[in-house]
Amino acid sequence: MSQGKMRRVAQNDDMITTALAKDGYVVFAHDPAVARWAVAAKRTGHEVLAQGRDFRHGRTWFVGVDALPNAPDGSIDGVPLAGKWRNYIDVPPIWHSAQLSVVFPGYPRQDAGESDAAHRFRYNRDAAHVDGLLPEGPDKRRHLREPHDFILGLPLDDVSASPLVVWPGSHLMMRAAFKEVFAGVPSDAWGDLDVTEVYQSTRHKVFESCPRVEVVASPGQAILLDRHVLHGVAPWAQDAEGDMRMIAYFRPLVHPAAWL
Repeated sequence: MSQGKMRRVAQNDDMITTALAKDGYVVFAHDPAVARWAVAAKRTGHEVLAQGRDFRHGRTWFVGVDALPNAPDGSIDGVPLAGKWRNYIDVPPIWHSAQLSVVFPGYPRQDAGESDAAHRFRYNRDAAHVDGLLPEGPDKRRHLREPHDFILGLPLDDVSASPLVVWPGSHLMMRAAFKEVFAGVPSDAWGDLDVTEVYQSTRHKVFESCPRVEVVASPGQAILLDRHVLHGVAPWAQDAEGDMRMIAYFRPLVHPAAWL
């Protein structure tokens, strides 16, 4: 199922709560405090990019995991990490260094070591995934290694190309599937289970039953995602404007038991 680009913004508490519960994501309205953080983070982000590391897919994606040198309180260059979104999360005592995800025109090109099937999935299905289920071994078997509490995306430039993609409602399907597969297993052992089959089969059901939505947001806005929502990155459209698209992502970890 498909749906166009969305600039849907939640304006009040009821809309925000409903969107998080029903859709698994919400886009907050422009907030001057968020905009100030985005300006500081973008300035530092360009400095990080200049170091020239962590590029993939023919240098069309800077992965940038833990690349943004924010302070433990989330601030950057003294600008606090603030915004209305804080009212809808459990604020972690320490913020990890944010991911600096930067996409460039031509994304995604195929890396030399990337299989044709993996490249097709990235191009045709936006590399749709649930965070924290890491591929391991030569067969890329999925294991829960990084249980996140939430995903917070903070756009750093006003570029709509290659946006975040979500499948609204997918978090409910994914969560139900994981609850079933982990039932009766001590939470400390969840990472030992190979969840590849249930993950892939549920993802396929999501593609059949949930709309695909491209989420477009600007600096000063914030995107909050449920930890179980299926999401990815759209290919860079040929007619898209801009020379890069930059977003900072926070994904604080929680104990596996709290993940469900």
